[in-house]
Amino acid sequence: MAVPTVREDNEPKDLLAAEVGSLLRKQKLKLATAESCTAGLIAHRIARISGSSDYLLGGIIAYANAIKVRLLAVQATDIEVQGAVSETVARQMALGACTATDADVAVAISGIMGPTGGSKEKPVGLAYISVATPEQCNVKQIQNSGTREELQWVSSDAALVFLRDILTKRGDENGERTRKRIS
Repeated sequence: MAVPTVREDNEPKDLLAAEVGSLLRKQKLKLATAESCTAGLIAHRIARISGSSDYLLGGIIAYANAIKVRLLAVQATDIEVQGAVSETVARQMALGACTATDADVAVAISGIMGPTGGSKEKPVGLAYISVATPEQCNVKQIQNSGTREELQWVSSDAALVFLRDILTKRGDENGERTRKRIS
């Protein structure tokens, strides 16, 4: 389990969260999170970085389906038909977090961390991660195994990696567009 440590100067040593923060700051983007199965762990990891108030607006822990519907504008019929752990719901959570907080970017996650709640179709360790940017909304499915705490940490890592990769690609593309305009 990749639990971040604390450096001698008492600053968190979560390099992944720090890298995401650096990309957000460089691109002048504001971030929101919408979390179900990680219960705020992604936002917590980002907020542990000094200066994160420059880019982190906040997060919504939408553990209950009613909160997903009420605060994130997830369609109740999609939850009923596809389940809360689905590509469609994760996408709506990310888009809803942008709308609810006026964020430029949002990362959302919904999954089954166990040890109960899994099924043959949707086993423990399944999660859907979504990242919404001004240009697009991407969703990724992951499947891992471990204890509940391990799954939450691994899933938060996967969400931060997905967010980092999308921000990196976005920055590269925006830089390329800028260079093309200049030349």
